[in-house]
Amino acid sequence: MVTVVIPAYNEEENIKNIIDICKKNKIVDEIIVVNNLCTDRTEEIAKKEGAKVIFCGKQGKGYAMEEGIKYAKNDCIVFLDGDINDYSENVVELLASPILENKADFVKAAFDREHGRVTFLVAQPLLDILFPNMKKYSQPLSGMIAGKKEVFEKIKLEKDYGVDIGLLLDVINMNLRIEEVYIGKIKNVSKDWRLLQTMCSEVMKAIIKRSNIR
Repeated sequence: MVTVVIPAYNEEENIKNIIDICKKNKIVDEIIVVNNLCTDRTEEIAKKEGAKVIFCGKQGKGYAMEEGIKYAKNDCIVFLDGDINDYSENVVELLASPILENKADFVKAAFDREHGRVTFLVAQPLLDILFPNMKKYSQPLSGMIAGKKEVFEKIKLEKDYGVDIGLLLDVINMNLRIEEVYIGKIKNVSKDWRLLQTMCSEVMKAIIKRSNIR
């Protein structure tokens, strides 16, 4: 069986739909919503929909992911972003199947959408220089992933916007089996432009930290 973890910061508009999608997957018997200092009705709605809600008192996706990993009861964990409301109904199955079938230790989502500004302008050019083999991953900053709990527990996660690319690079450096699976087309709301400098900086730090640059 599968545990789905949804790190959430003020996702009251999306959280019900995401939980409903998870509940339609027969392989899911645990849904954890991590309340990452929400100030809206995310926790209230998540509880009403039957999810287990865990409070994370430190702001940052990496902190929220760590809490989800700690409380997950299953060996297979799927992470879904809380700011997307148009996941396909079989998204959990698509991400989890390679883990459950013992074909992979870590799964990264690929999907149709315009590349995000940080991916296109910062992450991809830097990865092309420092990690040229990363070209095969079409969405390196994607937060929709699946993996074995024991794998996640071995990795020290970045706590900020660098968490997703840092995790992928760490798994690659561990020489684990990785699959990229296509989950369809999604629409992601672009972050406020004022956050871009912080996002770019944190993503670059995570990439450079794992390179040979000193």
